[in-house]
Amino acid sequence: MLSFRMELPCLSLLLLSCLQSLSANNDFFTSIGQMTDLLYTEKDLVTSLKDYIKAEETKLERVKQWADKLDSLSAVAIQDPEGFLGHPVNAFKLMKRLNTEWADLESLVLSDTTDGFISNLTIQRQYFPTDEDQTGAAKALLRLQDTYRLDANTISTGDLPGVKHKSLMTVEDCYELGKIAYSDVDYYHTELWMAQALKQLDQGEESPLDRVILLDYLSYSIYQQGDIERALDFTKQLLALDPEHQRANGNLKYFEFQLEKLKKEAADAPPTEKKQKEKREATEKIKKPKKKFLTPQLPERKKYEMLCRGEGIRMTPRRQSRLFCRYYDNKHNPMYVLAPVKQQDEWDRPYIVRFIDIISDKEMERVKQLAKPRLRRATVHDPLTGKLTTAQYRVSKSAWLTGYEDPIIDKINQRIEDLTGLEMDTAEELQVANYGVGGQYEPHFDFGRKDEPDAFKELGTGNRVATWLFYMSDVAAGGATVFPDVGASVGPQKGTAVFWYNLFPSGEGDYSTRHAACPVLVGNKWVSNKWIHERGQEWRRPCSLNETE
Repeated sequence: MLSFRMELPCLSLLLLSCLQSLSANNDFFTSIGQMTDLLYTEKDLVTSLKDYIKAEETKLERVKQWADKLDSLSAVAIQDPEGFLGHPVNAFKLMKRLNTEWADLESLVLSDTTDGFISNLTIQRQYFPTDEDQTGAAKALLRLQDTYRLDANTISTGDLPGVKHKSLMTVEDCYELGKIAYSDVDYYHTELWMAQALKQLDQGEESPLDRVILLDYLSYSIYQQGDIERALDFTKQLLALDPEHQRANGNLKYFEFQLEKLKKEAADAPPTEKKQKEKREATEKIKKPKKKFLTPQLPERKKYEMLCRGEGIRMTPRRQSRLFCRYYDNKHNPMYVLAPVKQQDEWDRPYIVRFIDIISDKEMERVKQLAKPRLRRATVHDPLTGKLTTAQYRVSKSAWLTGYEDPIIDKINQRIEDLTGLEMDTAEELQVANYGVGGQYEPHFDFGRKDEPDAFKELGTGNRVATWLFYMSDVAAGGATVFPDVGASVGPQKGTAVFWYNLFPSGEGDYSTRHAACPVLVGNKWVSNKWIHERGQEWRRPCSLNETE
């Protein structure tokens, strides 16, 4: 007796160990460390998908075997139907097949092998990145493009410094970036990425997108930037492909009208205005390129981006000669008399020092292990409300670790106290931060200014007198800590820490300590920092009567 009860292989259940940490989080794009969980999630989904495919293939093989068998049987039977059925066993088996076995086959064909895969997918989907994550990652790429002056082709081909896993962007990827820029009324980047998508399409890359939709976005974004002549040219290219395109036909008439209007205005303009315009255009053409150094007149954003690119660092050879490295024991601290630490000067004003090999690999891994499940979108103090809030200029996730929850954290806090000579009881807890796609923290002060009298009121420990910053990973490209006002740049170096005072001994803020974390171009940046407060330092760092000393 044939049986068609199908023993389908069990679909593998997804490994859900990471879901607990994912369930309480969003904004995946703000932390590379937490995004790694998504790779494991996707791997599990692929395993589940393969199990589903295997089940479908097994079902089809069973159906094929049944069809082949009946095909052979029927071929014999119809040659002599009466003679074939004259055998009582053949007659019985025909009744059985039509009454029972064809019904079993129907059940087999109708059986749904998707249940396991669909249920797994449904469970995981609630932890998938959202539209906000996709948009955030796209905007991060645009930010990197601007900060590091990368052309669209460099990013699309994956030719970034320090990359280990090169990845190419498709026409659809470029189109998606351009579309996100367009929805953000960013016509500059819309043009760049629609042009890149068009370029790759023209080079023969296969894509479900066609030139018409790309030319439509391209012509409009160029028009919005004021270049009507080029917008008209792309509109004509579009209409050559699709003469009935309604919007393009309307744009064609409008652009031609605007161009005629501009030509007429230029022709009717007084000769003196024409000459002045020609003179301005000639001046623009022969204008010398700007030298790559910082001047006080440059906007802060420009200074910040230049420093991130390694340009405009203001350290003269004479000042450089006054920076030293040394073995340091902080005035014969008992912990470091026999084993002083390596310290080097990074900058003179403000005075920034780096401690080398100051935290071990084991300690860094433990700190990351403790922090990772608790990482939340990093916040900033809102000067208007005095409350913590997220901000687009700080793209990272952070967690706070206390000394009493793990001996390693307590040991790290004690080390900072021994090397700085400052009281840690009134300091904030150790903050661990992991930066996301293009992760950054734009220029800011660590201390509260006079216009923010309540910045740290709830702590009751005064202002932030100093900052200690551990670098817990190397970064392939980008991610430097820069000080735009003084032209300083400090690169991330795993196992080191930098330290500076935010306040003068008088208690006045040192405004030269305004700093920023440059966007991470390639790599995964982990840092941890300790903000040390005024209370408890009265005898450790006595006040000065001079405001800036």
